[in-house]
Amino acid sequence: QVQLVESGGGLVQAGDSLRLSCAASGRTSSSYTMGWFRQAPGKEREFVATISWSGGSTYYAESVKGRFTISRDNAKNTGYLQMNSLKPEDTAVYYCAATYRVVATTSSSYDYWGQGTQVTVSS
Repeated sequence: QVQLVESGGGLVQAGDSLRLSCAASGRTSSSYTMGWFRQAPGKEREFVATISWSGGSTYYAESVKGRFTISRDNAKNTGYLQMNSLKPEDTAVYYCAATYRVVATTSSSYDYWGQGTQVTVSS
């Protein structure tokens, strides 16, 4: 199993940046894909970005492409989501997730989830 803890959320203004972190523990010696999802009030959880174990493959939702960057540091068992040019519509709870499957963009493909961190972007 992999345990995940997100941090770095907060309240920012439109146009600002934030970097979310996801610290992993447990069975981190095995290769796992890491993903970020978000859920806004009254909406379903949606895919944001994912990165392979090696970091060589990344995928983004169209809504964040060019503004968000996913990365990871396996030596620190930590993943990151750098969010630039934030918009009010980015407001949501952001979740980190992990799976031993290959890179995946659906929430059902992920087995392990963090508790989430709130990101609020004011206009």
